[in-house]
Amino acid sequence: MTEPTADGLRRVAIDPLTRVEGHGKVTLMIDHVGRVVQARLHIVEFRGFEKFVQGRPYWEAPVMVQRLCGICPVSHHLAAAKAMDQIVGAHTLTPTAEKVRRLMHYGQILQSHALHFFHLASPDLLFGFDAEPARRNLSGLIAADPELARKGIELRRYGQEVIRVTAGKRIHGTGAIPGGVNKNVSREERDELRKDIYRVLGWCLEAVERVRQLYDRHARLFDRFGTIAAHQLCLVRADGAMDLYHGGLRARTREGRTLFDHVDYGHYWEQIGEEVRPWSYMKFPYLRALGPQDGWYRVGPLARVNLCDHIPTPLADHARRVFLAYGGGSAARATLGTHWARMIELLHAAEVIKALLDDPDLQGDELTVRGQPQERGVGVLEAPRGTLIHHYRVNAEGLITRCNLIVSTTHNNQAMNETLLAVAREHLDGRELTEGLLNHLEVAIRAYDPCLSCATHALGQMPLIVELVGPDGAVLGRVQRDG
Repeated sequence: MTEPTADGLRRVAIDPLTRVEGHGKVTLMIDHVGRVVQARLHIVEFRGFEKFVQGRPYWEAPVMVQRLCGICPVSHHLAAAKAMDQIVGAHTLTPTAEKVRRLMHYGQILQSHALHFFHLASPDLLFGFDAEPARRNLSGLIAADPELARKGIELRRYGQEVIRVTAGKRIHGTGAIPGGVNKNVSREERDELRKDIYRVLGWCLEAVERVRQLYDRHARLFDRFGTIAAHQLCLVRADGAMDLYHGGLRARTREGRTLFDHVDYGHYWEQIGEEVRPWSYMKFPYLRALGPQDGWYRVGPLARVNLCDHIPTPLADHARRVFLAYGGGSAARATLGTHWARMIELLHAAEVIKALLDDPDLQGDELTVRGQPQERGVGVLEAPRGTLIHHYRVNAEGLITRCNLIVSTTHNNQAMNETLLAVAREHLDGRELTEGLLNHLEVAIRAYDPCLSCATHALGQMPLIVELVGPDGAVLGRVQRDG
């Protein structure tokens, strides 16, 4: 879809782009000589969760808010539960509750990362961005490499089994409650999960090696594709190690300068501001120290692997060192390096799960604690896509009066827009539009956000019409792809 603007530019719209539990689109602004001068990702679906949880009892939040996302409901479930721990005064959980939640969370990391890489991103990486759409999808992957596809399915299945055991069911479970958990892990459940863990570890090691080999074959493309210089944010453990469930906030500038470190996320708003803009329902967070214009940043696997001092599991930490050293650090700076970082986290999740399954605290009977109630609760963790913030206020009757959510995709909002612009200028400027070129824009989004990837690769195609119109109104190019 195209239309002229008041300043003589032409707007090219890719609508619908795909889904983030709703609808999204991309618009490109083209000048009179065919150069891309602006690229924007629009999220055009209004969710409203921050409003319609108001007036609900606080204990309902961990179950309600996980409906935000069909890819990582466990992340929202646990972030809300962590916030509600503070509401009920449970500042330190029992060892059993803490470890059951961690097991649940790392099961979520495992299944989500497996889904993203094997099913959503790998067709582009294995077949090429310009490959025929009929081949560049999950069905094509199964036909070309059934063993790889099977391992992806089995990895996701294992992660979902971990979630089922800890949360009660694979999707939209109820295991985490304010102050703890509602069940432990029985010896029988533990033994069932132990049966496959070494096979899972082997597959995760293979996945890390597969991405490294892809990078070896396409290093120049991967290094350049949509690569931007971005500030970065994540949680780290007290000793600087990667911790995807808990920690303090760390942020560094694109030049590598530390802005803040080990900051208590209970006061995240002192470091992170939020803007709204008229063309998207997504907020635009920024680092207050740098201001709204320059303070945008990136979260997720690439930021986490870059910012942590080490990964506290041996196999993943070795993989991290190889990744950071590759090409003098080029992979660690590249947008597509996110896929490599994601597989390192996949391996880390498997190692953490193995260690937790050997911990007898999982079979403990002390599941909950209570303390002095308070009116505000903030829960933060590292979801598969990045830092996730849940912030609530509750009145004396136990009803939610305020809710603020900053989800991973929101943190990455401006970073995705900057990446789209870099890809458009590199690959679309002055060229005849083709389906493969348009797919480059989708590849850029997939590096950040598997929710956007879901609809794109669910059946291999999505409906898409793009026209490029010159300043005189003539249609210079048109591509149509049916869903």
